[in-house]
Amino acid sequence: MPDFSEVTEQSGAKVTKGQIADMHHRYTWAAESCRGRRVLEVACGTGQGLGLLAKVATSVAGSDIEPKSISAARRTYGNRFELSVGGADQLPSADGAVDAVLLFEAIYYLPDVEAFLRECRRVLSPGGRLFISTNNPDLFDFTPSPFSHGYYGAGELPKLLEANGFEVSLFGYARTNGLPLRHRVMRPLKAAAGRFGLVPKTMRGKQVLRRILYGRLPEMPADLGLVDLPYAPPDAIAPGAPDRDHRFLYALAERAN
Repeated sequence: MPDFSEVTEQSGAKVTKGQIADMHHRYTWAAESCRGRRVLEVACGTGQGLGLLAKVATSVAGSDIEPKSISAARRTYGNRFELSVGGADQLPSADGAVDAVLLFEAIYYLPDVEAFLRECRRVLSPGGRLFISTNNPDLFDFTPSPFSHGYYGAGELPKLLEANGFEVSLFGYARTNGLPLRHRVMRPLKAAAGRFGLVPKTMRGKQVLRRILYGRLPEMPADLGLVDLPYAPPDAIAPGAPDRDHRFLYALAERAN
């Protein structure tokens, strides 16, 4: 089995301030709709977002296929949350036992996305919600992650969710024209590096490159609930056509009866 800790943002890793802000934003977006709900995060990694969700949710649980990541989450939170090791095709919840499922930056790693969606329908209560965040594959400088099986753009993601029994609202976050000048200048170089296979494959390799480009890097917080950052809602976007304006796509999918 691939070691997903090599390609995901782990707590304590050296990252940019933008990476912290992006992760904080997606959890804050979900938390806005999770007040009083029972929440399960699938592919929770080292659990950076669990503490933030716990500020509003009735209960929070997390699962991940990578044992090392769950061990790190347990070191952060102790017995505060129910944490389990397992794949997305067998969720650790009883039928109708949760009100919200989160899958952030991981749908492209799933070998059987429809099996995951069937499990979501099983564990979600009537009217329960599925929150998805994914890199936008419609951008010219998009580079797929190692171990990925396939990406869903603004045209494909809503169709996938609707075909599996969900009513979908689609959003875009982080406008490409709002990037700092240095980032905008680097985008064509990144695209060229991707075409020639020169983009680092692991987080460790990307960390070295970012340190060269940006200098000293902060650590990814173990608990984003302790971080205070500004928040603005993502942009609502119309599904069906490729989105060229946002770095990330968010889908809010409600379980249809």
